[in-house]
Amino acid sequence: MSGGRTDRATVRVEDVPAFTRAEAVGLAATETARMAAFLDALRPDEWRRPTDCPAWDVRALAGHVLGMVEGFTSLPRMVGGMVAGGRRAGDGPFIDGLTAVQVERNAALTTRELVRRLEVAGPAQARWRGRVRLLRAMPMTEEVNGASETWRLGYLLDVVLTRDTWMHRVDAARATGRTMVLTPEHDGRIVAHVVAEWARRHDRPVRLHLTGPAGGSFTSGADGPEITLDAVEFCRTLSGRAEGEGLLATGVPF
Repeated sequence: MSGGRTDRATVRVEDVPAFTRAEAVGLAATETARMAAFLDALRPDEWRRPTDCPAWDVRALAGHVLGMVEGFTSLPRMVGGMVAGGRRAGDGPFIDGLTAVQVERNAALTTRELVRRLEVAGPAQARWRGRVRLLRAMPMTEEVNGASETWRLGYLLDVVLTRDTWMHRVDAARATGRTMVLTPEHDGRIVAHVVAEWARRHDRPVRLHLTGPAGGSFTSGADGPEITLDAVEFCRTLSGRAEGEGLLATGVPF
C-alpha cells in the first residue's frame, strides 16, 4: 500500500484547496467504483476475514458501505435510514445504530448481489450528494477528539462520506492482504484534504512527509516537528485505528 518517501514539492497546508462541489462528486463516484472493484475480486474465504472494525468481518463491512452509499441516493432514503438508525441506537451513539441497521439489512445478499448494487448506487449517490442544496446548512452534532462539535450536512456530503468509503477500502485491503489501488490524483487529493483539516484542528507548526502514491510533503507554520509516515498509515492513525502520539493524537472524522 505504500512506497518510498515522496519527492513532491512541499505544500503549505493553507494552500490545499477545499473541494468544489464538482470535485466532491467526482471523488465520491471514483471511490465507490474502486471499492466495488476491490470487493468484486475477493475470494469467498476473504469475505470472512476480520477487519480493524472489531465487530465486522469484510462481509459486514461491505454491507455497511453499501447501506451508507444507498442511503444517500435520495432524500427519503436518507431520512428513512436516519430514523431507523436513531431507533436502533436508543440511548447509545447514533452512528452505531445506523451502521447496525445497514449491516443487518444487507446481510442476506449474496456477495455478487452486494457488489452489483454498489456498482449501481455509487454513481447515483455521487450525483445526489452533488445536487442537494437546501439541506446543506442543516446542523449535525458529532463527537470528535472527545468533544461535541456541530457540522453542516454539506461537510458530511462533500467530505466525510467519501472518506468513510476510502477508509473501509483500507480496512478491506489490510484484512485480505490485497494491494490497494492508490493514485496521486484521487487518493492523494483525499489525503491532502485530510492533512489540511488535521493541521487546522491542532493549529501548531509541523513539517509532514507522507510516503507512498497518496503521499506528499506539507508544512504549517515555522520550526515545527518533522513527521514522516506512510500516507495510509497517517490516515489510519487520525481515524483512531492506530495509536497516535503528539500531533498525531488529533483525530479527523472519517
